[in-house]
Amino acid sequence: MLRFTTAGESHGTALIAIVEGIPAGLPLSEDDIDRELLRRQRSYYGRGERTQKIEKDKVKILSGVRWGETISSPITVMIENKDWVNWEKVMSICESDRDEKLCLLKPRPGHGDLAGVIKYNRYDIRDILERASARETAARVAVGAICKKLLSALDIKIISYVESIGGKSIIAESKTGEKNYRGVKFYESVESSLLRCPYKEVEHEMINLIDEARGKGDTLGGVFCVIACNVPVGLGSHTQWDLRLDGKIAQAIISIPGVKGVEIGGGFSLAYKRGSAVHDEIFYSKKKGFYRRTNNAGGIEAGISNGEDIIVRAAMKPISSLQQPLNSVNIKTKEATKAEVIRSDVCAVPAASIVGEAMMAIVLTSEVLCKFGGDSLEELKRNYKNFLTQVRKF
Repeated sequence: MLRFTTAGESHGTALIAIVEGIPAGLPLSEDDIDRELLRRQRSYYGRGERTQKIEKDKVKILSGVRWGETISSPITVMIENKDWVNWEKVMSICESDRDEKLCLLKPRPGHGDLAGVIKYNRYDIRDILERASARETAARVAVGAICKKLLSALDIKIISYVESIGGKSIIAESKTGEKNYRGVKFYESVESSLLRCPYKEVEHEMINLIDEARGKGDTLGGVFCVIACNVPVGLGSHTQWDLRLDGKIAQAIISIPGVKGVEIGGGFSLAYKRGSAVHDEIFYSKKKGFYRRTNNAGGIEAGISNGEDIIVRAAMKPISSLQQPLNSVNIKTKEATKAEVIRSDVCAVPAASIVGEAMMAIVLTSEVLCKFGGDSLEELKRNYKNFLTQVRKF
């Protein structure tokens, strides 16, 4: 089974991730991971020049790979903080470096600052925000890159795009909804977009909204979509609540900082329709086997993948770090004040979509390994191929 953990603070020396369960024989290089890290960073965030310069992530593989292949032992990856020299004093592990003047005391509404210091009995909200920061997701993207490499060996592909930012949506411009996402042109338009938006006209309007929000010291949220293509039938189970695939995916996606809502397939819109207009009718042909012409279920029924593409949408709230801060209370003096002003992006929805891809890949890789097993990639592929043969004969 797949297991992973991450460690490190936003302004610490580095982020670390350890991944266990990846079979031996999977071709893997640092470039494979760096490409995904670059996708997470390549966007129009309304960021400052300093942020753009210091956050060009590169990974270092420390264990689990030899001569370009995984060797079944835990894979350890590290992403160094290029700006560490400016944070050594603030983030020092030495008690002798304690400096009360460096403490942050004014929690930001919408962030974990206040709840965290109360829970852990801390006197400085930096003890909370450093780990609660979305910076941690860079480590998840590194893990997701490894998982995507494994899934690609089984012809399973994961893509994402941004559906809306600040209320501006692509829905009106897309008459066919997500039906065209498999096309090469659609994929290329998303990957070439600074906002991962497939429609240039809408992207331009979104950029204007981001620029406007930045000018006002404000932030924007939005909705992104993650799709897993060529997923086989049979991942997940209906037999226990915690084995359901949709539950695992939903938990993984909503664990991304800032995500407040997740829907699979038609999601909330299905609650307003009749069953006859919602449920995906089943058909059969000798060439295709069982198939559906619609996918309102989003590729999952009763907690089990049904062979259709898995479609997930996530709603991300606006970032809680505002340059024009909201009202707060000093946790030491208890006096009314404005919240801390901390450097941040204006909009992180495009980056979150890449993190969404990573989390989808992690869940699906775990399910694939659980169902098909295999200590080596060749054994896994052989088991997988045999299962697909069984499905076609059903």
